Amino acid sequence: MTIDMTPDQPNSIEIKAIRPLTLDVIHRMAAGEVIDSAAAVVRELVENAIDANASRIVVYLWLDQWKIHVMDNGCGIDVENLTTIAHPHTTNKILNQSDLSNITTLGFRGEALHSIAQFSELDILSCILDAGWCAQYNNEGELVKLEETAIAPGTIIRVTDLFKNWETRRTGSRSIKQQLKQIQTCIQSIAVVHPDLTFQVFQDDREWLMLGQTKQWIQRLLQILPTGSLNDFSTLQTDRIELILGLPDRISRRSPDWIKIAVNGRIVQLPTILQTIMAALRKMLPRDRYPIVLIHLHVPPAQVDWNRDPAKSSLYLQDLDNWQTLITQSIQQALQLSQQLLSGTRTTNFLRAAEQRAGYGLARSIDPATDSPIDASIEPNSQISNTTDRLLPNSLKAIAQVRNTYILAEHSSGMYLIEQHIAHERILYEQICDRWQVVPIEPSVILSDLSTRQLEQLEGIGLLVDEFGDRLWAIRTIPEPLLHREDCAAALLELSLGGDLQTAQVAIACRTAIRNGTTLSSSEQRRLLEQWQQTRNPHTCPHGRPIYLVLQETALAQFFRRPWVIGKSHGLESS
Repeated sequence: MTIDMTPDQPNSIEIKAIRPLTLDVIHRMAAGEVIDSAAAVVRELVENAIDANASRIVVYLWLDQWKIHVMDNGCGIDVENLTTIAHPHTTNKILNQSDLSNITTLGFRGEALHSIAQFSELDILSCILDAGWCAQYNNEGELVKLEETAIAPGTIIRVTDLFKNWETRRTGSRSIKQQLKQIQTCIQSIAVVHPDLTFQVFQDDREWLMLGQTKQWIQRLLQILPTGSLNDFSTLQTDRIELILGLPDRISRRSPDWIKIAVNGRIVQLPTILQTIMAALRKMLPRDRYPIVLIHLHVPPAQVDWNRDPAKSSLYLQDLDNWQTLITQSIQQALQLSQQLLSGTRTTNFLRAAEQRAGYGLARSIDPATDSPIDASIEPNSQISNTTDRLLPNSLKAIAQVRNTYILAEHSSGMYLIEQHIAHERILYEQICDRWQVVPIEPSVILSDLSTRQLEQLEGIGLLVDEFGDRLWAIRTIPEPLLHREDCAAALLELSLGGDLQTAQVAIACRTAIRNGTTLSSSEQRRLLEQWQQTRNPHTCPHGRPIYLVLQETALAQFFRRPWVIGKSHGLESS
């Protein structure tokens, strides 16, 4: 198959000479192995193509033959640079020590091509201004053959017989399926922060992956995750940060594989930032689910130190506290922007309309009576008065209990469907947070075979624990809500496996809340609704699940195609 690699636009990038780095720069480089897998070859060559101002990159894979080709339509490599490009520590991206503090390219070490040459047969074909050359290198990265060739503008790098001289690397490599998964993850991680580029990947001469050029980051994400839609995401873009946020009640993942953090065009590992993201969203996510979040930080080069590991997947970032604050604020703003957009959306499906009006439990809600945004503090320990924070109408009227699980309530603007267990869980959680109290218990609760970590957890939430015998411990004090429960021992065992105090409070609220399937009298339904409406965050339970569904009268009328107004003539007088 012939691929047209003609540049979409004329390239005007300046071609710099490739020179060996000085010893003082080499000695400051973070040591380590650059090429350890087929995915590492693809990563290094694709990043070089991006640095060469390519707009289209094509990767060919023959993994059973240990062969990889990468083609691009970038600026190309002139014949003088071809003679030295595979030497160790040669690059045109930095020259001296000061340049290490001002990295503006994806590559800069001058190690990748030399490492590839050491482990394979390396050929480079490149063309500038209709002058094409083919260069072949030995295992030391030295040029052994150079001849003219016909090639379109750009560069083709051919890696053949990878790890030919390192049999243990081949035998220890993953299966072809696993290697393809690594390469797919690599390409997607690069492509998602470079939406203006086209990527094609062929496996055994058949197209395996195609990501066309897009104008926006969100469009690229939807190419990679086609199960979502634009309505499932909120986006925010400023000079310092780009953010794509999957709305927690609409789209999430079973693993944190799509929490992506990028700095200056590269996906990186920043555990502290990852924790910041999870902390900002954990109260809104269902249990055991993870958000879809893409954050691209635009950091002044002088504030980033990439010289940490050969793969450049980790870095040192200055002013980390300020970036954490910015990310938290950006997530809140993205949720608020989404809520504003949803309040004006018209839909023909009343359930979808109800979903769109569900709050995310983060400083924002939609007043069901007015559809207007209301700012509100919803943190459990907030000291703001409930009278100024009321997020729900106080005139809900309990009509019925549905399947002993939901309370159907009427309001002048429509209906509410409230799940009784998680509504009660929210009530208890806020009460526990406000009045956390540990009380003595007689007789003590005896637990057995507790690990050191479990003992530390119980003591960390304020419980008094004494050794009682061989592998036995006596729990002398317990949280007040567990005092008269028959399952107190099981609850304490659950708490010993938890995390911090807040996790313990959530677990106690969940355990002590009324269960779905419990019959409630009319008065009990009414009291539950009254208490729930007084909570600071009536939108979600402490685990992040939505508590209620709103069925607006306008949505019901639209769904049933009823154009007249209730209370007027029977369809004869249209609204």
